[in-house]
Amino acid sequence: MSVMKEFKEFALKGNVMDLAVGVIIGAAFGKIVDSVVNDLIMPVVSKIFGGLDFSSYYIALSGQAGGLTLADAKKGGAVFAYGNFITVAFNFAILAFIIFMMVKQMNRLKKAEPPAPPAATPEDVLLLREIRDNLKK
Repeated sequence: MSVMKEFKEFALKGNVMDLAVGVIIGAAFGKIVDSVVNDLIMPVVSKIFGGLDFSSYYIALSGQAGGLTLADAKKGGAVFAYGNFITVAFNFAILAFIIFMMVKQMNRLKKAEPPAPPAATPEDVLLLREIRDNLKK
C-alpha cells in the first residue's frame, strides 16, 4: 500500500476529521474568551482594585529603573513578568469554568436512552417451564 493511500485512509477517518473540527472551534473559542477577559472582565476587575493593570506587573532582573512600562523594561533586559502570568491564569480559570458549564449543560440536555426491553423468553424455555409446572402438580 502506498504512503499516500495510507495517509488518505488515515486523514478521512471520522475521528481525525472530528478532531480537526474540534481544534479549529477550540482555537476560535479561545480567542472569544481572551476578548471577554481582556476587554470586559479585566477592566472591571481593574476598576474595582483601583485602576490596577495586572499585565504590567513585573520584577526587573537586569537592574532597570523602577516605574518603566513592561515594554520599556523588556528593552532594558530580562524581567520577571508575573502580571502577565496572573492575566493568563485568570483567562484559563474563566475558560475552564465556561467549558465546565457547557459540558454540564450538554449532559443535562442529553436525554437518557430508555433501557431496552428485556429479551423475550425463548419458546422452548417456556414449554419446558410449563412441563415442569405440570409435573409438580
